[in-house]
Amino acid sequence: MIALCSSYAFAQSFSVTGTVKSSADGMPLPGVNVLVKNTNNGAVTDFDGNFSLSSVSQNSIIVFTYIGFKTQELAATANMQVNLEEDNESLDEVVLIGYGSKSRKDLTGAVSMIKSETIEKLKPVDVAQALQGRSAGVSVTTASGSPGSGFRVLVRGVSTNGSNDPLVIVDGYVASMNSVNPDDIESLTVLKDAQAAIYGILGANGVILVTTKSGSKNSAPQVSYNVYSGVQETTKKLSLLNGSEYAALINESYAANGETIPYPNLNNLENDNDWQDNLFDQAMITNHNVSLSGGTDAITYYLGASHLDQEGIIASNKSNFKRDNVKLRLGIDVNERLKTTLNLNYFANERKTINESGLGSVLFNALSYSPLYALDQEDLNGAFGNEIINPFSQIRDTYNSYFGSSIEGNFQIEYKVLDGLTATTRMGFKSYSDKAKKFSPIVEYGAGKVFNTTRSTVNQSKEQFNSYTWDSFLNYKKTFLNDHNAEITLGMAVTKDWGDGLFATGYDVPNNSWAFADIALTTGTNEAKENGSYTYDNRLLSYFARLQYDFKGKYLISAMLRRDASSAFAQDYRVDYFKSATAGWKVSEESFMENVNFINFLKLRASYGTLGNLVGSDLYRASLNGEATYVFDNTLTNGTALGPLPNSVASWETAEKLDIGLDAKIFDNKLEIVADYFVEDRVDLLIPGLPFSGILGATAPGSGTPIVNAGTTRIKGLELMFNYANEINDNLSYNVSYNVTNLDGEVTSINSDVAIEGGSFGIGQLAPSRMEVGQPIGYFYGLQTDGIFQSQAEVDAHPSQAGLGNAAQPGDLRFVDVNGDGEIDANDRTFIGKPIADYIMGFNIGINYKNFDFSAYAYAELGKDMVRNYERDQKNVNRLDYYLDRWTGPGTSNEVPRATTGATSNKLFSDFFVEDASFLRIQNIQLGYSLPSSAIEKAGISKLRVYGSVNNAFTFTKYKGFDPAATTGDAIGGGIDPGFYPVTRQFLLGLNISF
Repeated sequence: MIALCSSYAFAQSFSVTGTVKSSADGMPLPGVNVLVKNTNNGAVTDFDGNFSLSSVSQNSIIVFTYIGFKTQELAATANMQVNLEEDNESLDEVVLIGYGSKSRKDLTGAVSMIKSETIEKLKPVDVAQALQGRSAGVSVTTASGSPGSGFRVLVRGVSTNGSNDPLVIVDGYVASMNSVNPDDIESLTVLKDAQAAIYGILGANGVILVTTKSGSKNSAPQVSYNVYSGVQETTKKLSLLNGSEYAALINESYAANGETIPYPNLNNLENDNDWQDNLFDQAMITNHNVSLSGGTDAITYYLGASHLDQEGIIASNKSNFKRDNVKLRLGIDVNERLKTTLNLNYFANERKTINESGLGSVLFNALSYSPLYALDQEDLNGAFGNEIINPFSQIRDTYNSYFGSSIEGNFQIEYKVLDGLTATTRMGFKSYSDKAKKFSPIVEYGAGKVFNTTRSTVNQSKEQFNSYTWDSFLNYKKTFLNDHNAEITLGMAVTKDWGDGLFATGYDVPNNSWAFADIALTTGTNEAKENGSYTYDNRLLSYFARLQYDFKGKYLISAMLRRDASSAFAQDYRVDYFKSATAGWKVSEESFMENVNFINFLKLRASYGTLGNLVGSDLYRASLNGEATYVFDNTLTNGTALGPLPNSVASWETAEKLDIGLDAKIFDNKLEIVADYFVEDRVDLLIPGLPFSGILGATAPGSGTPIVNAGTTRIKGLELMFNYANEINDNLSYNVSYNVTNLDGEVTSINSDVAIEGGSFGIGQLAPSRMEVGQPIGYFYGLQTDGIFQSQAEVDAHPSQAGLGNAAQPGDLRFVDVNGDGEIDANDRTFIGKPIADYIMGFNIGINYKNFDFSAYAYAELGKDMVRNYERDQKNVNRLDYYLDRWTGPGTSNEVPRATTGATSNKLFSDFFVEDASFLRIQNIQLGYSLPSSAIEKAGISKLRVYGSVNNAFTFTKYKGFDPAATTGDAIGGGIDPGFYPVTRQFLLGLNISF
């Protein structure tokens, strides 16, 4: 009887094996939870997506769950082949919010997130590039497209004349964007509103949380190798005059001033060189990345290494960039309560550069140099003025090198004290060092050239930057009375930043050679050597608390409080409190929404709070600033220069942020909509250079008025994001996303009648940019034009322009008498443009068909201006081809002034030099193919994908310069184009393979 019962029971249970794959690409899914429903009998898929269950009863249901995919329940069979579908509703469902995480549905702040899949498609050299066009409200700029040039990130525009850089947190420690290998990143999360108040004085400009990749539990070791290589070229060449056009223009300008024309025979010109064609070249870029990841029940690991080698499209032997990264992430569950995580990141970069932009840059010289000169011909007689030289000679005499390296990371311990209560402590650190060298040989470029060098010099520097952070916090989660859910976070953070730098210059380098360019070898006397140094030590002590509460999961509130104490300010001004509150309402979960079938999810949310911006350091201390010469008893006496006068009452800037938004998913979760309206008031801006009645007479050399809290700005805007994803059938799916941000900012107060000026235009001219009440920060301030004088009668009928330095003549620019005083002078300068766009947009599309995948990314900025500052008003320089439409007589032109070597006011800063720099850029186009599993699994390969990609494929703009997206990033002085090194168009071929 017992035997019969045992036989019957055995017949009612059986073993189940199978494989779980992604329905999108057919790739195995490791780490899927497989569970017999209503039992504890379960398993986790291995690296190849395989699983095995024993003792499964007849008629059982098997449940398959995996983050980012729809849960499936299937009847148990002996051999199961399961395809999980991506769940657009639950993708990215866990979002970092600082010292914790939250379900995306439960967020009450303005947060955007970018996953590794997007980063892998874009192949950015710098992590910051992955944010451009993918996150509403975020813009990314660079001042140069040269190898290794940095990027600047703005979150919701420019709010301060100081630093607008967001805080970057990598795996819990403060870092920089360029220290992380893009291939090691799992996700980027941007906190844009008062939710960032948990970071206090560090969070006013937004917070970017970077999460790096980690291994998966119960996964076999996986090796992934990604490589791409390709060719770069310039995205644009400026349209200059050719040789004959140039000669005709120069002749005309000489004749207009009564001078002998230099090219009487236009049919017998010796050369016709296009300096851009000769300078720009194709250059290589290659990136290798390899990683090892996996895990057991208690351990997860990820080890990655990469090498990037990028050549410059100008003089690649003297303009190139190399970067190496090594990343380790190790997680160990000591037991069920105690978990540890170690993050280590090492990176090193080596860079060589040419003079990239501005007065004296290689491109500046190439645009100005005569096309009639031979490639090796010097301007020995100074025909082009004293600052323009042969660009190839400049490259020949350029010698510099830079090397920097860093080790950074943290160690975290997480302990589950009791159910719902977790204690976390982590120690973060960063140590970065760099060294640089620049050699200037003895050179002679021509009479009076400012770049002539009569004595060789070598400049060397060495710097060290260190920081450590210690964070400790408690998280307590509790559900009470069934419907009430609360989470409390209490913590503290200690930060120390310290470092030093040494700079020195030596003269008379042996053999006038780069090979001997070292201060120790210079033969100049000790008195001829120069040196300088600095040191700093700043500390920050913070306490923070956060309460998050919801009722029935649909009424959500949170409140945050942070206390910061910074050594950067005087004793009585070091401490402040930053507060914020957020709220959300899941409207879609109300009973009155039950019959609104097309709305799957709808949440309204709002936030308000204060955050800080730590600008400057030790403003309350008197400082010494190099050397100075004083006069005592009519005798010159060498001494030490004083820095700006101290301000013992200075404190940080404060940002008051309001955000109202909604999150929605409609049409069977296919369309996601996110909208935000925001207002930020930035108060107590730290402003330098304001006059003070208590300061009389001239200040000491190197000194100046103190930096004071004296300004307020307001920026407001609207963000919209739409994302539509649809799976047409098993073979075809697609997604389309679009985001747009409208920005409107202005200065609302300055505690002075004096406008703050900045930037530069031409040589010896007034500052072209301003910060002034009622205007946006950094707007362009210059003369307004009203066409061209067509006749002397028009000149006589117009207010005199002699106050500008030169009387007007027919063919000159006609300036507007803005103040109506009957005279044109510097007092008629007014608003003539702004560098910040009214709208920034991103458009992205992805299509998957069988084993093929296609993606395209576009970015646009509308309603912005740039200043053309790469032209020189010298007698013999070349011009852009718009000068072919210059005024040559009455009625010939009302836009471009006459050509003349005589003195005019046409070169003064005006809207003639300001252009609409709106643009649309196709950032990336990529087509890939993944080999089917059946073709590669026998070789032990789990993934093999090949692709072709084009970065910066096309740019559509009216702007005449190289790059309408380029800017120095300065709040006052940005958007002035001195001839920015153009971004490169890259044609790449790549391979992704995993074992």
